[in-house]
Amino acid sequence: MNWLYSFSSTDFFLIVLFVALYGLYILRTFRLARQLNTSAWGVIPKFFLRSSYLTLLLIALLGPSFGEVEQSATMTGRDVYLLIDVSRSMDATDAVPSRLERVKYDIQQLCDTLATDRFGLILASNESFVLSPLTADHDAIKRFVRDIRTNKANAGGTDLCTAIELARQKFLTDSSTRLNAKALVLFSDGENFGSCNRTELSSLQTAGLPLITVGVGTETGSSIREGRDFIRDESQQIVRSQLNRGFLQELALDGHGHYIEADANGQYLRELASTLLAQQGVRFDQNSVAASTNKYYYFLIAALVLLAFDLVITVRTFRL
Repeated sequence: MNWLYSFSSTDFFLIVLFVALYGLYILRTFRLARQLNTSAWGVIPKFFLRSSYLTLLLIALLGPSFGEVEQSATMTGRDVYLLIDVSRSMDATDAVPSRLERVKYDIQQLCDTLATDRFGLILASNESFVLSPLTADHDAIKRFVRDIRTNKANAGGTDLCTAIELARQKFLTDSSTRLNAKALVLFSDGENFGSCNRTELSSLQTAGLPLITVGVGTETGSSIREGRDFIRDESQQIVRSQLNRGFLQELALDGHGHYIEADANGQYLRELASTLLAQQGVRFDQNSVAASTNKYYYFLIAALVLLAFDLVITVRTFRL
């Protein structure tokens, strides 16, 4: 027999307290019986009756488990490529401490929330590349994420759709993802200088790859620090980077996915995790597991029956 909870010092104290108080009660009863010149035999069965159902209640509280029940354990695979915009605009500070640092922190939280999923990392800038293939090693993913920096050499502008196409190709060429639920998650402020082919985005649905875009930043925007100054345009005006919500919403719509906007306290992660959990893959592993179950109710029912018997049946304490 196994126990859900261990026997604690509090339980031991309650047992000792019950025995001590009931012992005093029995001594007082017999002393009174001698004074009345009678017997107090009725107190003995009451003691054993009450001790029995209190013991049964204590056993029920400890959660006894015995016997074996065959349970079916089913696993469903879920593979997610995380596409991270590493253009200079992600250094803007309208998300604290910066857009990219906010994304890095939130991705680590997402890994903890979806502990059984496989993640891959793709960095998106003027050129996109795979930082990590799909892996269930979340510690490795977190290490890669912590080392991500913006691409300060980016001169041609960000091409988000190239990163999306790269992720699609990786899924198509990876046979291990065939039966798993799949998704793409793009973290970006929406500033894009590449061309997006709607036909390629529509093909994501055929491949079972919903595109979830996460908008990072605000419409008010922020300047981007460069050394002691700020990034300036050709006319030497300070550049102000703003969230392009409309573009990200169009991407999600064309990719048959969902747009989510990052908030300051990270509450959007719940919506993102729920959206990913809703992606159902094909059952690929089902095992029968023998598990013992908590049988507390047997002892609880027996204790309640004895308690009811104690309340209904009156035993004369004194024989006059």
